This record gives sequence, structure tokens and C-alpha cells, in this order.
Amino acid sequence: MIEGYIHSIESMGLVDGPGIRTVVFFQGCRLRCRYCHNPDTWAMRSGKEQIFTPEQLVNKLLRFKPYFGNNGGVTFSGGEPLLQPEFLADLFRAMHNNPDGRVHTCLDSCGYAFDPNHPEKFDAVLNETDMVLLDIKHADPVEHKKLTGCDPARILAFGDELARRKIKVVIRHVVVPGITDTVEECEKLGRLIAPWHNVVGLEMLPYHTMGVVKYEQLGIPYKLEGVPQMDTARMPELRNAVMAGMKKRRAELRSAIG
Repeated sequence: MIEGYIHSIESMGLVDGPGIRTVVFFQGCRLRCRYCHNPDTWAMRSGKEQIFTPEQLVNKLLRFKPYFGNNGGVTFSGGEPLLQPEFLADLFRAMHNNPDGRVHTCLDSCGYAFDPNHPEKFDAVLNETDMVLLDIKHADPVEHKKLTGCDPARILAFGDELARRKIKVVIRHVVVPGITDTVEECEKLGRLIAPWHNVVGLEMLPYHTMGVVKYEQLGIPYKLEGVPQMDTARMPELRNAVMAGMKKRRAELRSAIG
């Protein structure tokens, strides 16, 4: 019997996909982002996780349908949901086949769990995915590894797979002072995502320090100690830089074809 390891469930998510969402946070993540505000989701088995069968979790989630209605849905976040692909696929399929009406599915992922050598392992999930919130941590491969501990190649391969399948994607990028807050880095991000014509949105997320208390509780050193919260007044400028980079790169691609 398939079982899933769940950290928590939020019943009224307003920033995790279209409409009002129920958000399910999965246990388990291979990245160690220096700004992560959920270090308690890193381990697949934390001792505090909730264990569900797909049927049990679906029954729980559908109780919230009166709240998210036809314009919202369910978002699966984490941690990293793709570390539990079979369980996730069963959930997505059940959401779409709900007798009382199809439920919109959204995957919030960095994509690192995707295996480009065996993409078929993710067919069942991606065949049932309506939208992906794709976290791009850093546009530069070297800086990406410094920031997350991992190479970005698998993440970019996942982005390519989503583009091939024409699954709607919203790009998310956390803006951290001194790390991802330059116009140059943001323009590079725009160039990076330019070939993905399935991108329908861009969310620039200002770095905050609300997760620091969790590190203290877990006895884990916080790697961005002393880094201030991001000045939100700069966000429009940096978002424009991403869009400018995307526009320039797409123009270059069109020129190369024509």
C-alpha cells in the first residue's frame, strides 16, 4: 500500500496558485537552500510527520472544497512533493476524477527530484498536473550550488520537460540581498527561462527572516545570519530586469531561426 509523508496542511492558501487553495506540505527535500524557512521538512521521516494513504488524504482534502470551490484547488508543496511521485500521482488523479467536480491541481516544486534519465517515472504525475510553481533559485550554476548545495541541471531539465508538455508554469524567484538582488542576475534569469513558452507568470519573492526561529528550535546554524530582509521597494526594478532579459533572449532566438 502506498503511503505519503506529510508535514502539514493549510486550508486557506491565497498565494499558492489561482484562487483559494488548500496547500499540502510534503516531507523531504534534497536541497539545503541557505534561506529555507521550512528546515523541518528536510527529512522524509522526521518523527513528527503525518502518514496518509492516498484515499485518506483525498477524503481530508475534499472536505475543504466548499472553501476553494471551482476557482481554486489544491497545491502540493513542501519540502519537495516530487520525492513521492507515486503517492502524488494518486492524489492528482483523484482530484481530477472527483465525482463532485474536477479539482484544479498545482505543484509547487524546485524540480530537483526530477530524473532526466528516467522521465517516465514522472509521467503519471505530470499527466495530471494543471500548473507548476517552479522555484528557480539562482541563474548562475556556480552560485546556485553555493546557495542550495546542488547543481541546477536537473531543475533546468524539469523546466524543459514542462515546456515540452506545455504545462502552465509560474516562475518563482526568491530575492536575497547580496545574493540574487542584482539587475544582472535577474536579467540572466530572464534569459534562462526565455525558451519556455509555457511560462504564464513570474513571482519575485522578497527574502524574509520569519523562518529563523525554526533553526533555533532545531539547533541548526542559520547560514544567512545578519542578512537583512529584502527591501520590497526594489522588487519592481528587479522584476523588470527579468522581463527585459527574457525579451532580449527571445528576440535572439527568433533572429537565429529567421
